[in-house]
Amino acid sequence: MRVALNCPSFHTLCPGLVPGLFSCANLGYDFCMSTIDQLTDADIIRILQDTKVIALVGASPRPERPSHQVGKFLAARGYKVIPVNPGQAGRELFGQTCVASLSDIHERVDMVDIFRRSEEVAQVVDEALHALKGLKYVWMQLGIVNDKAAALARAQGAEVVMDRCPAIEIPRLGM
Repeated sequence: MRVALNCPSFHTLCPGLVPGLFSCANLGYDFCMSTIDQLTDADIIRILQDTKVIALVGASPRPERPSHQVGKFLAARGYKVIPVNPGQAGRELFGQTCVASLSDIHERVDMVDIFRRSEEVAQVVDEALHALKGLKYVWMQLGIVNDKAAALARAQGAEVVMDRCPAIEIPRLGM
């Protein structure tokens, strides 16, 4: 079930980012938040406050891409954002060296933030659960829902957020 809301644009919530590039409407969504994952605002706040290190799968160096905007936003908020993109491996993004895959990360990661098509998420989650011991959270971005991947993550003890964006949730929740 989706909740339709009037969503202010991302740049209105987060001054300093490129105006108009990151908003629900610009991404083709007529909603801002979803109840598909059954998480409360308190759950989202707890997850975001507990998270320190994020592996951002599908990171892009292109400033107009949502994954770049979100990675930049999260890094500016104090999160360590490890970019994951095989085509960008070795380049620096968000103050970190981009890695080709989750298995190339050799430190503790709290959350995997996924910018991949819904049908590709199960493979990402499977790799994350095998490569990142102690992974606490799997976050699927706006428009991304994969119940099979969510069940797999939950079965391994990770909490799952689907169809949401932390760069929208953080300002919405006053964090």
